Amino acid sequence: MPDLSIESGFDGPVIGVDEAGRGPWAGPVTIAAAWLDQDAVAGFPPGLDDSKKMTAASRAAFHGILTQLPHHHVVLSVPVEVIDRDGILKATLAGMARAAELLAKRLAEAGIGEAAQILIDGNQMPPLARPAQTVVKGDSRSLSIAAASVIAKHERDRIMQRLAGENPGYGWERNMGYGTAAHREALDRLGVTRHHRRSFAPIRRLLCDGAETPSRKG
Repeated sequence: MPDLSIESGFDGPVIGVDEAGRGPWAGPVTIAAAWLDQDAVAGFPPGLDDSKKMTAASRAAFHGILTQLPHHHVVLSVPVEVIDRDGILKATLAGMARAAELLAKRLAEAGIGEAAQILIDGNQMPPLARPAQTVVKGDSRSLSIAAASVIAKHERDRIMQRLAGENPGYGWERNMGYGTAAHREALDRLGVTRHHRRSFAPIRRLLCDGAETPSRKG
């Protein structure tokens, strides 16, 4: 289970940053940055973990706890257009840097601390102008990164559920845009939407085969 062992090695506030949705064929990448007040953490119910290991109900409950105070978190989404223009890795890292910088600014303005340390999930460093380090499997090791992972996952799931209502038939309310067999079958039947990542090889191949339908262009 993640804890605050890594965070305890730094002076000042520590911000955890994680993303949700790098792999799906459709929808945005959602980024979250989170700072945890250590006194507040003592009152958390058990179960805050890597979002992938939690149920949707547990993620929703912790999302409510973690987002009560606006200067404790930042969440943003990188749209498909940016993913296709810049590539998924560059777009994700730029979003992580932006979320981290925004939260660091909020913490400074709230008087919590000027010199925030950033913990990034994974092994790729975003273009940051402040102290930062990557943490491999950080969402299973750092409670701050786990908090960010829960916020990002819950927010992206809500986005995909909304898009599912606007684009019926693709099963996004269940597959969240990932390339499942049912999603692929729906693409063959219904075509490619403007929410699909055209830079991803499976979608690019479908477009070459004429899978974009007039009603779903844009």
